[in-house]
Amino acid sequence: MMNFTADQLPFSKLRSTNGLLFLSGELPIPEAGPMPDDIALQTDLTLHRIDASLRNVGLSLANVVQVTVHLARAEDFAAFNAAYRKHFQAPYPTRTTVVAQLLIPGALIEITVIAAIELATEVSSDAR
Repeated sequence: MMNFTADQLPFSKLRSTNGLLFLSGELPIPEAGPMPDDIALQTDLTLHRIDASLRNVGLSLANVVQVTVHLARAEDFAAFNAAYRKHFQAPYPTRTTVVAQLLIPGALIEITVIAAIELATEVSSDAR
């Protein structure tokens, strides 16, 4: 696994502006031990890490309004979606999911979120 210090990576973990909080991509890196090799476990770990970052600034996953997911393997989509569903309730955040090669060996997922500093309301639309 690649190890970098914060000063070697030219990005901020969190930035806020105009009532929104932007969280850089999070990976399923455990505090101790090896990275799990199961997409459901990696999804849970990644979303727990995101929730912890949000809670450090007084927010939670309930504040998330947009999610971008990068999956290493398209065949993991169904299992990822089942694990993801356990962390969010309606109204769900908007979401984009793409298949991409990830930089960290063994990582099957990377998730980026945008959170509203004030809880958002759902806008109804007939379009899907």
